[in-house]
Amino acid sequence: MPETRSFRLGVAGPVGTGKSSLIATVCRELSAELQLGVITNDIYTDEDARLLRSAGVLDPERIRAVETGACPHTAIRDDVTPNLIAVEDLERDFAPLDVVLVESGGDNLTATFSPALVDAQIFVLDVAGGGDVARKGGPGIARADLLVVNKTDLAPYVGVDVDRMVQDAEAARNGKPVLALSRTDTASIARLKEWVRSMTYAVRDGSHTPVDPGPMAPHSHRGENGELVTHTHAHTH
Repeated sequence: MPETRSFRLGVAGPVGTGKSSLIATVCRELSAELQLGVITNDIYTDEDARLLRSAGVLDPERIRAVETGACPHTAIRDDVTPNLIAVEDLERDFAPLDVVLVESGGDNLTATFSPALVDAQIFVLDVAGGGDVARKGGPGIARADLLVVNKTDLAPYVGVDVDRMVQDAEAARNGKPVLALSRTDTASIARLKEWVRSMTYAVRDGSHTPVDPGPMAPHSHRGENGELVTHTHAHTH
């Protein structure tokens, strides 16, 4: 990997699963030993970037926003140019960076990053979304480099059996790692920290090869005129 080229780590998952919180945790835990940057994606706002800046986890200039203006899939998979430009600008301005975390706009279970944009990706679910979500599968759940079952401290309040949810996730992933995470559980935070650290070294020494988790299943979202549009996103990488 060129000296100016960071490890680019994608973080995807449905709306409200805690992607920004996970990124804040990574920054808080690893900024003392790794040079970090963050790119957030939202359709029409920079709210996630502003929230991360206000959390004080990094120099605010190291956290930048991409406003996609379209279905979140587009900017992380179909036309990744705006994100690539943002990543490369960050790498240039703060060289050398060890890791740039790229947060997808909140989407559904089909959202995955192009390997042209990121070297590895985390897919985030949360217990409040339902204990059966992991069984539903999809490319992010099945093939992301790490699946996080987030907000496990909320499980007693939403009637979810975390162990069962993790077992379902492991069955869906054929041995790929699953991490049950809570920002109130120091042991789970330590495991997240170690995974990011280990993957950083693997990308740096060339022992990790990016894999495309697609193809994505057909999915639906509302167009500008309010009509429901169902389509797939093809990708040639």
